[in-house]
Amino acid sequence: MTSMAPARGESDLSFLLDHASHVLRTQMTAALAEIGLTPRMHCVLVHALEEERTQIQLAELGDMDKTTMVVTVDALEKAGYAERRPSTKDRRARIIWVTEEGARIAERSQRIVDGVHEAAFAALPDGERAVFERALTRLVEGHLSTPAEVPQPVRRARQA
Repeated sequence: MTSMAPARGESDLSFLLDHASHVLRTQMTAALAEIGLTPRMHCVLVHALEEERTQIQLAELGDMDKTTMVVTVDALEKAGYAERRPSTKDRRARIIWVTEEGARIAERSQRIVDGVHEAAFAALPDGERAVFERALTRLVEGHLSTPAEVPQPVRRARQA
């Protein structure tokens, strides 16, 4: 029986990017779990430390829906890493404030994240890392910078 599958003219970029992203996320999740954090918890802590941000702003940065963000901040509060506080800029708004312990765990988690990224890049031969990073950045900042308008939302992974 002859295969009816169409011939591919190019590499399956969707599969390559999805697979690499999935494996990297699982490695990141496993590494951060060793200190009791999730990638989302890490993301919230790091971005909340950069400047005063509301829960909505942090959810946008981490590409989280409202429910996921609430659960994430609840977990950070329970662990003693963050608190919801009134904004110093707008008393109607509430921000996510990182505690001293939260800042310490964020520093530790950033070293873990950097290590996971470095291990992935270390798999590339010398000279290819910079080329790969530039090419991927060019795609993300150019042709693949903006999602297409579609009738049904497409599920996607959390952004960096």
